[in-house]
Amino acid sequence: MAAMSGARAVAGVICAACPRVLLGAPGRALCRGLRTTVPAPPVQSEKHEGVFKVTMLPGDGVGPELMHSVKEVFKAASVPVEFDEHHLSEVQNMASEEKLDEVVDSMKESKVAIIGKIHTPMEYKGELASYDMRLRRKLDLFANVVRVNSLPGFKTRHNNLDLVIIREQTEGEYSSLEHESVRGVIECLKIITRDKSQRIAKFAFDYATKKGRSKVTAVHKANIMKLGDGLFLQCCEEVAELYPKIKFDTMIIDNCCMQLVQNPYQFDVLVMPNLYGNIVDNLAAGLVGGAGVVPGESYSAEYAVFEMGARHPFAQAVGRNIANPTAMLLSAANMLRHLNLEYHANVISDAVRRVIKVGKVRTADMGGYATSLDFTQAVMAALAD
Repeated sequence: MAAMSGARAVAGVICAACPRVLLGAPGRALCRGLRTTVPAPPVQSEKHEGVFKVTMLPGDGVGPELMHSVKEVFKAASVPVEFDEHHLSEVQNMASEEKLDEVVDSMKESKVAIIGKIHTPMEYKGELASYDMRLRRKLDLFANVVRVNSLPGFKTRHNNLDLVIIREQTEGEYSSLEHESVRGVIECLKIITRDKSQRIAKFAFDYATKKGRSKVTAVHKANIMKLGDGLFLQCCEEVAELYPKIKFDTMIIDNCCMQLVQNPYQFDVLVMPNLYGNIVDNLAAGLVGGAGVVPGESYSAEYAVFEMGARHPFAQAVGRNIANPTAMLLSAANMLRHLNLEYHANVISDAVRRVIKVGKVRTADMGGYATSLDFTQAVMAALAD
């Protein structure tokens, strides 16, 4: 860590001819595109006669039940959205290259999707990359954003939390590069590149700037993975130089997990490589009530996908009418906001929060006895209030 913190900072200026950053010594500047300002401006979905087309993937586990809640609430709120529904599932034998291409084609038209968890079996069947990972790579969904925000009226160990986790999700430990070098020895490769590290770092600082956030924390393990995480950390430090109004600090991943549990209020925006982001997303969701209450979203330069912040199929709850629709409904509201349907987004998110604040209708994960249907109906009733 000392070696990294002592590294020489690389100067950076904005290129006047293009929205890029010039990195390097004077006279030897390299124009390296940091080509993303997602999520602004919103990506426009295909629109027909005032109706937005949105790709829907119900996914596995309770995904189809949660999507049913979304459709019922949208219908009750008269939301001008038409869903193009596709089914992609490895565990239900509904996954193939043809189906994957159909989803991609739908996304090329709609630009926006809402998806459930596409479960990844642990059994190796000749293909290392799951269909969920392949879909995200095809769409180049490099930035996963999870806002961990306490819900008014729902008390947890830590209340009034509001932090954002930004995860690079196209490389790192999820590169699907594994092989058996000799019998009994498996090599699993972690890929970190300068271009993608710079891209996610700039995304994080752009997000902080747009949302009025004051600090970005880069999470890493550069004290052990000196080259891989060292490069990621260096890229974050370089990009931070371009945003002098945003505070920047760094934290080792294991310490970060402890600090999140002990004092999560010290954090604002956190940016990190793939695996760390997956772990921290789930840890942070647990701070405010669990996977059922935290929405998430993923962005590329062209597409936006809305989903649950902590991705769990909750297979043991299938058909039991006990899954919590909160996260998926809030994610759907965020999707409407992305489509500039502000009125409908606010009506739905306000209705969800009102039901939770009143406290009469809560699912089991929130300490209540209500069913998924009960909660959905309560939200629909609250739309009119």
